Amino acid sequence: MTAERMEFQAETKRLLDLVVNSIYTNKEIFLRELISNASDALDKLRIESLTNSDLSTGAEAEIFVVPDSATKTITISDNGIGMTREEVIANIGTIAKSGTKDFLEKIRESNGTSAQELIGQFGVGFYSAFIVAEKVELITRKAGTESACKWTSEGAGEYELEECTKDSNGTTIILHLKPEFCGDDEFNFTDTHEIERLIKKYSDFVRYPIKMNYEVKGEDKDAEPTTEVRTVNSMKPLWTRSKSEIKPEEYEEFYKQQLHEWEAPFETFHVKAEGTVEYTALTFIPKHAANNLYYSDYEAGLQLYSRHVFIMDKCKDFLPDYLRFVKGLVDSPDLPLNISRELLQQSREIKVIGKALEKNILKRLGKLLKDERERYEEFWKEFGKSLKMGVYGSMFDTKTQDDLKDLLMFATSHEGKLSTLAEYVERMPESQKKIYIAAGKDVESIERLPQMELLRDRGLEVIYMTDPIDEFVVDVLRKYADKEFQSITRENFELDDAESQKVKAEVEEIAKSHEELLKDVKEAIAEVNEVRLTSKLKSGAVCLATSEQGPSLTMEKTFAAMNNPYFKATQILELNPNHAVFSKLESLHEQGKDTPAFKEMCRTLYSLALLIEGVMPKNPVELANKVTDLLTK
Repeated sequence: MTAERMEFQAETKRLLDLVVNSIYTNKEIFLRELISNASDALDKLRIESLTNSDLSTGAEAEIFVVPDSATKTITISDNGIGMTREEVIANIGTIAKSGTKDFLEKIRESNGTSAQELIGQFGVGFYSAFIVAEKVELITRKAGTESACKWTSEGAGEYELEECTKDSNGTTIILHLKPEFCGDDEFNFTDTHEIERLIKKYSDFVRYPIKMNYEVKGEDKDAEPTTEVRTVNSMKPLWTRSKSEIKPEEYEEFYKQQLHEWEAPFETFHVKAEGTVEYTALTFIPKHAANNLYYSDYEAGLQLYSRHVFIMDKCKDFLPDYLRFVKGLVDSPDLPLNISRELLQQSREIKVIGKALEKNILKRLGKLLKDERERYEEFWKEFGKSLKMGVYGSMFDTKTQDDLKDLLMFATSHEGKLSTLAEYVERMPESQKKIYIAAGKDVESIERLPQMELLRDRGLEVIYMTDPIDEFVVDVLRKYADKEFQSITRENFELDDAESQKVKAEVEEIAKSHEELLKDVKEAIAEVNEVRLTSKLKSGAVCLATSEQGPSLTMEKTFAAMNNPYFKATQILELNPNHAVFSKLESLHEQGKDTPAFKEMCRTLYSLALLIEGVMPKNPVELANKVTDLLTK
């Protein structure tokens, strides 16, 4: 019969142009789409066969893929439901009418179950063939009928339709490839091994066997090679199985193979959810943090599947950035196969799934902290910085702060162990009103701070902030359990007990009679904003404090390391009036504020205060010479 030439519907023409030029920027994706359509067709036949036994042929449901370098074609066949001539026109010529949508309505009307699994994208995904093909032929025969039809198009706005013969039900699609997709360059879709790679990458978990022909050479080199049919895909995704059926070693092997890891995961999460959004998630916490975890070149995100068909790698929209170390995948039938990264960010389903995953992971971490303390500390050693970054990034998000604050851990002066904020507060004496913190490059340098001596004498615990981000974290939290954080190196640090208040009053009286001295010391040290006497020091002579507002000295060093030297701490030099050095300073001041000896004394005290804070003075050689002079006198 003569072929009938027909035009695509206007909407279909626009879609074709979008598909080829915009929607599918990844050229190899066409194979995923066509195999997914074939899987949908097999699904439909399986379901309809349950109520119409005439449709059951007894043949094994399968998808066959044949790349052919001689003809420069690739053929995808299935023995599924197939289409009538009218359905071909409706499904391919008219995008507004989808056969899959009609089928879904039929399932719903008959109170069928698992209808969402059958939602295909035939009306859209089919057109991805024109990304790689200059001509597409489709031969199809509806199950339960004898007639078949052939559809042919070059994707230029029209197509031909004619009757033909086909031995069995199903659909065969032949792609006549464009020259650039069957050569030796970037793409060669006529190569058997390349097509096998793509099937394993995108369609490995399609529930029906995807088969290919392979040439097999025998031991006799002169004999003609034989053809062997092999199933390329594994078909049964691990994550679709019941958790009770899966052994720990199976999770481990999947983790290593699927995510290219070399050791077992630290923790495994396997979640199946039904409700407003249906999904299955199989995620893992690695045993160790990646070397580049906190660098811009680290690619975070979960693999995304829809009905076991691979959609994209590294989908960042599921989990917040502070869980960037989590690896794994999400499979949801509620997401279309052709969803773009831009649409993902607006997807309600993605947001629902993401919130549930985040909640589940945090709940498990909380249980780990409570029931398996040693294992949680192992986790914290590797990924604690990520949770702290989550708090720092939640400046205006109190919910995230509340979710994370009880998972934070810090070293403290209590037995040298890691402690949560809750544990610290529980150990606080009833009279203690604030949570004391101290920042430094390591525990040893913090313990050497002269302010620490007073707290040790009072038996008060101090949280050590040795990570540059720690101070930023507590600045965001501001308080915990209604207890404010108080840095012992800030200007307003003081102890509340009666003895401390008595010493403070005595120091304030001394300061009143030494106002001129303090003014002249400030004049000799241009770098400091204020010079004052302090009751914070016991055996120490001098220390540096910073203003309550603005960065601390530790923060200033962090900013400088990030090539941002403009965030400067407001420095306050604090002197111990009960130290012998202060008496020496008094006597030198009596000789005149402009004498070299007095000025040198002031500069030396400031340099010593910087060294105590771990900050190198601007002129260390000058300081060394002054110390040498003192040693020789």
